[in-house]
Amino acid sequence: MGEAIKVSPMTSKRCPDCHQVKPVKDFSKRRASPDGLAPYCRECYGLRNAASYRKRQARQGKEAREYRRHSAVPDGMKYCPRCQEIKPFDEFGKNRSNKSGLTAYCRPCHTATALENRRRNHGSERNYLLKLRYGLTEEQVEQMIAEQGGICVICLRAEAKHVDHDHMTGLVRRVLCFKCNGALGQFEDDPERLRLAAEYLELEGSQARWLERETGARVFGGPDRVRSDPGWWTRSDSLGSPRHYHLRQKYGINDEDADWLLKMQVGLCAVCFDFPAKHVDHDHRTGAVRGIACHGCNTGMGQLRDDPIALRRAADYLMGGLVRTVPASTGGTRLSFTVPDADPVKVPPGGWTARWEADGRHRKVNPELGILRVGPVWVE
Repeated sequence: MGEAIKVSPMTSKRCPDCHQVKPVKDFSKRRASPDGLAPYCRECYGLRNAASYRKRQARQGKEAREYRRHSAVPDGMKYCPRCQEIKPFDEFGKNRSNKSGLTAYCRPCHTATALENRRRNHGSERNYLLKLRYGLTEEQVEQMIAEQGGICVICLRAEAKHVDHDHMTGLVRRVLCFKCNGALGQFEDDPERLRLAAEYLELEGSQARWLERETGARVFGGPDRVRSDPGWWTRSDSLGSPRHYHLRQKYGINDEDADWLLKMQVGLCAVCFDFPAKHVDHDHRTGAVRGIACHGCNTGMGQLRDDPIALRRAADYLMGGLVRTVPASTGGTRLSFTVPDADPVKVPPGGWTARWEADGRHRKVNPELGILRVGPVWVE
């Protein structure tokens, strides 16, 4: 018997559409064919399928986009169907659910598409974010703002624009202005820390009493120090550090004074005594130094305009005793957040000043107002 003839495997094939002889890798696999390959090359199959698809779309009165070969995209690149550009992989975001591991659209197009979807499904991006973060719609937030008379319930000065919520429970409290909302975060939603800051600003806290015992006054340094004590600024100051000149020019103290204050405060904040003291705090009206505060207390007091009334109102707000629901004269209920009580919807612009001062005096001598309770309201 003769030896069996070895048949070499097929390496190329002719496509009857484009009449080209191409490698077998350019043909899809097809079990029904004798050679196990599709009759047409991949490119011609794509053209055939595209033509068939366009005929169906035309019968339905629809217009199809221009045909594009997937095989025409180079390695390391991807086609974005929105901007219709071929871009490198690093211009696409990550998406593990896709076979490629990348988003369908490039980063700019992905952002634009997401924004359009949010507006289509939720009316606006703000409405989407409100529902996502707080479970509220724009209409509900606008209703809350209207109940407040459009004013921030803490400072009674700025417009209410920012939804505030309890970070522990996630429950929405009220709508505040930017500064009041930020100040609560700086004080870490701690009402006791806010009350300590109010006493500190009024020079009635432990820091002021300690300074008075050590220096004879409840504040330290300031521009008046240079004028009243000419010998304090001597030629030896030329050997000071850049920090020394900054302290002397802005606060009327020097490196030695700052180090002394820090040592006497045991390195802790003069307001809360919980965090490291880092920032010299001074009275913006007189320029006198009150102490060295931590970042949170120093920034929080500044956002609340160094106003003890605002600090006490913020503390009561966190305790649930600032904003109350009371019977309305026309029936139903309304909000109340000042003592004496006033209907926020009826207070004209600029009409909160007298009520603000009266409220501040009353809260200072009645700290129990900050406790959430149901009871009578003091009415003018």
